[in-house]
Amino acid sequence: MAGVQTAVALRGQGFTGPVLLLGAEPHQPYDRPPLSKAYLLGKAEGAAFEVDFDSLDVQLRLGVEVTGLRPGDHEVDTEAGPVPYDVLVIATGAVPLTLPGTEGVPGVHLLRTLDDAERLRPVLAGRHDVVVVGAGWIGAEFATAAREAGCAVTVVEAADRPLAGALPAEAAEPMAAWYEEGGVRLLTGARVERVEPGRVVLADGRELPAGAVVVGIGARPATGWLRDSGVALGPDGTVVADDHLRTSVPDVYAVGDCASFPSARYGSRLHVHHWDNALQGPRTVAAAVVGAGSRPYDPVPYFWSEQFGRFVQYAGDHTSADTAVRRGDPSGPAWAFVWLRDGAPVAVLAVGRPRDLAQGRRLIEAATPVDPALVADPEVPLKAAVRA
Repeated sequence: MAGVQTAVALRGQGFTGPVLLLGAEPHQPYDRPPLSKAYLLGKAEGAAFEVDFDSLDVQLRLGVEVTGLRPGDHEVDTEAGPVPYDVLVIATGAVPLTLPGTEGVPGVHLLRTLDDAERLRPVLAGRHDVVVVGAGWIGAEFATAAREAGCAVTVVEAADRPLAGALPAEAAEPMAAWYEEGGVRLLTGARVERVEPGRVVLADGRELPAGAVVVGIGARPATGWLRDSGVALGPDGTVVADDHLRTSVPDVYAVGDCASFPSARYGSRLHVHHWDNALQGPRTVAAAVVGAGSRPYDPVPYFWSEQFGRFVQYAGDHTSADTAVRRGDPSGPAWAFVWLRDGAPVAVLAVGRPRDLAQGRRLIEAATPVDPALVADPEVPLKAAVRA
C-alpha cells in the first residue's frame, strides 16, 4: 500500500520524472486486508490494486529484493545488481514474528503475504483443527475466518486478555467473551512450550491437537537491510523519520509500517502499523519530493477490524489519556470507549457504532473539549457532547 500510493501521489502532485517501484514479491502489488477475510475463505480470487501503472508511467520491477543502501553513491543494492536513484522512498513494511522453535515444523503458518494466505486456504477448506498463537488483531480475524470455514479453533494467548498490547484492559477484557460466542476456545495466560507435528504443547503440560498452527504474535519493521547504511533506526527497528517523513540521510524518505514519526498532537514518536497510515503518509512524501508546501505529517491514526460478527474501529492514541469514558454496555452488540486528556478526546474505540468513530475522530483532530457526562450517555451524539 505505502509504495503504490507513493507512486500514485507523485503523479497526482505533478512529478514527471521516472518512477520505479521495486518489490521483493513476484505478485502484482496487492492489498493486505482481504487476505485475512474474503481471499482466505475463497470468496475473492485476487487482491491486486486497481492501479493502471502503465497509464501512470510507473515501472514495476517485481521479484527483486533490495539488500542494501549506499547513500553516498545514491544506489540501492539488489540481487540483480545496483539500482541508482535521485530520491529513494523506503516502504518495505514489516515482517511477522516467528515462534521460536517452529522453524521447519510442518503445519506452522504465518499470515502476512499473499503466499501465506494461499497456503492457508486449503487448511480452511479441509476444516482442520487449528491452533492460533496470539489473540491480537490478526489472530482474532483469522479465528473468525476459520470458524466460518467450519474449523475447530483454539486461540492461545500469553497475556491475561486479548489485544493486551493494543488496548487497555477496560476495552479489551469485554472482547474475551466474543471468542466463546463465536465457538472459539480462548486460553489466556497460556504459553507455548513447543510445537510438534499435529500438536501444540503448552508450558503447563496441556496438549492441543493441531492440524495447523497459525502464529500471530506481532511484526517487526523490515529494515534489517538498512544496517550500516547511515539511515537512523530506532530501538524497535523503525526508520526514524521527521515530520515530513524524511530520514537522517539526504534524498531518502520512509513511509508506512517501517517508519516512525514525531507527533505534536500526542507529544511522542508514533509507529503506526495500520493500513490508513500507509494510505495517508505517501501524500506527505510526494509533496516533499515535488517541493510543494505541506503541513507536517501528524495524523489521527485509524484502524478497523472485522471479528466475530463485529465491526471494530479505533482512532487516535490512548496512551497519553488521563480519563476513560465508556459509552454503552460492553456486553451488548454496540458500545464505545472515549479516552480524554485535559478534557479533550485523544482516542475512541467504537464497536458497532461507526457514527461515534466518525464524530470522535473529528473531535480528536480539533482537540475539542467535551463534557464527560454527555460522552458517557450513548444516546447523546458525540458531536453534541462538546463543552459549552
